Amino acid sequence: MRIAALYDIHGNLPALEAVLHKIRQEEVGLIVIGGDVVPGPMPLETFRSLLALEIPTKFIVGNTDREVLSQMDGVETAWFRTAPEPWREPVRWTSQKLQPEHKKLIAGWSATYRLEFPTLGNILFCHATPRNDTDIFTRLTSEDRLLPIFKEVEDPIVVCGHTHMQFDRKIGEIRVVNAGSVGMPFGETGAQWLFIDREIELRKTEYDLEEAADRIRDTSYPQAEDFATQYILNPPSEEVMLEVYEKVELKHDG
Repeated sequence: MRIAALYDIHGNLPALEAVLHKIRQEEVGLIVIGGDVVPGPMPLETFRSLLALEIPTKFIVGNTDREVLSQMDGVETAWFRTAPEPWREPVRWTSQKLQPEHKKLIAGWSATYRLEFPTLGNILFCHATPRNDTDIFTRLTSEDRLLPIFKEVEDPIVVCGHTHMQFDRKIGEIRVVNAGSVGMPFGETGAQWLFIDREIELRKTEYDLEEAADRIRDTSYPQAEDFATQYILNPPSEEVMLEVYEKVELKHDG
């Protein structure tokens, strides 16, 4: 069975549509949505697109999905109380746009998903790391720092996301693959995702960026222009993001 792993969509419907078109061409039999479906500029439309899929789909929860859910419950988490306003604003706006049925869906998403794949063995899907959905690490993070986090994992392969940059590396005996981000990739334009058949392939799907940016600008999303400019047309470079992540990697904030 062919599998597609889509992480960090962040309400970018044009990017999601492009990836789903490619997935249908590849005759994928299962889609794993790896968290952070929202917040983002087109949350309702993104949910509708995912829920209308004719392909079996498994969801796991991401840290920003949790934050939106908490806002819908009227709860201010420790993160929300201390985060800068530009980070809180999209969470608040998205929570006001979603409906009760979306709240129920997000509340039912699990933290991880395990799948036995015939040619590769067990694959563990998580959002950030097996221990939580907020840990930050990159292709450059020291293996010594990561070994304690992955020491209890018995699966030969772990698929993650969260940092919006693809990589494929080893941590001890475990192969760890980051699917990147469909909606907000760092380092390059396009929509990043993962294709699993006999092997695991890092994929990137191109789409009409100018049209997507215009569609985002036409929404009422409070940061629509920034999203269109900074995350669709001109994403931050890998070099810049690796420097940013180096300062905060593996600092668990719950």
